[in-house]
Amino acid sequence: MAVFTEVTSLDAAALLTTLELGELVELKGISGGIENTNYFLTSAQGGTQRRHVLTLFERLSFEQLPFYLHLMQHLAAHGIPVPNPVATPQGEILLKVKGKPAALVNRLSGHSELAPTTDHCAQVGAMLARMHLAGRDYPRHQPNLRGLPWWNETVPVVLPYMDAEQAQLLRSELAYQNHVAASAAYAALPRGPVHADLFRDNVMFDNGHLSGFFDFYFAGVDTWLFDLAVCLNDWCIDLPTGAHDGERAQAFVAAYQSVRPLEAAERQLLPAMLRAGALRFWVSRLWDFHLPREASMLKPHDPTHFERVLRERVERPVPVVALEPVAA
Repeated sequence: MAVFTEVTSLDAAALLTTLELGELVELKGISGGIENTNYFLTSAQGGTQRRHVLTLFERLSFEQLPFYLHLMQHLAAHGIPVPNPVATPQGEILLKVKGKPAALVNRLSGHSELAPTTDHCAQVGAMLARMHLAGRDYPRHQPNLRGLPWWNETVPVVLPYMDAEQAQLLRSELAYQNHVAASAAYAALPRGPVHADLFRDNVMFDNGHLSGFFDFYFAGVDTWLFDLAVCLNDWCIDLPTGAHDGERAQAFVAAYQSVRPLEAAERQLLPAMLRAGALRFWVSRLWDFHLPREASMLKPHDPTHFERVLRERVERPVPVVALEPVAA
């Protein structure tokens, strides 16, 4: 959520006029993140102020964006707490600002919990399962653009920046993930729209209660297990070391399964998908770190974090049975 494109107050006021949302009260750039330009925007109409998030998309195209925006609209209509895009009087939710594709969504209440408890993890796990089920009848299809084909393209680009040990890990893990993806068990995994980036800072809590998931702009159709693994690799680890946190992971998985029990193929492949989730974010952070784009407020993430997570997942695999309560 860095600022790549400067939006002026006049630009924002013109957008509010188009959307019939009244007058501009405040416009403030959002720091953090690395993909799009984001601003907090407050409007006022008839004595009522409304808080929004304005996003200008720096990589996604006008052709790709309907998948994301309509997915958010679909999930919101199914009772999942996500930002809902604001439409023009003509019903358009894909907008244009400064010549770039843009969207204005409602700003969720609360704040992110960066030191989550088992209760926070359980709330996210249950809502993630609800979100997966709510997306089953979503009619649009777009693959996870940061999935295996992207890893295969990007690893050779970042390898020159690696030392010998890191390069070996990248090559071996990529070969392993290609092997997994060709298996019958992988083909059997249930799939549908996934968030694919549901880290601690993409979830909001208000007075201890989950108030929403946001930042769906890495979403795509992929396995639900991959989405679960991405979450476990962030919500249920010790951040300094990347080590597995069994108590939080058990709470997360139990809550998820209370809504949607895992299938046999998912139980078999959870350790592999935990590795896949770590590889995905190690590769993307390497790419962003070594081949950065210029932007105001840009702060690339440390790629070594997910190198540690991947090594943990390779050296100490976590099967599903380790995340489930022991039968009495």
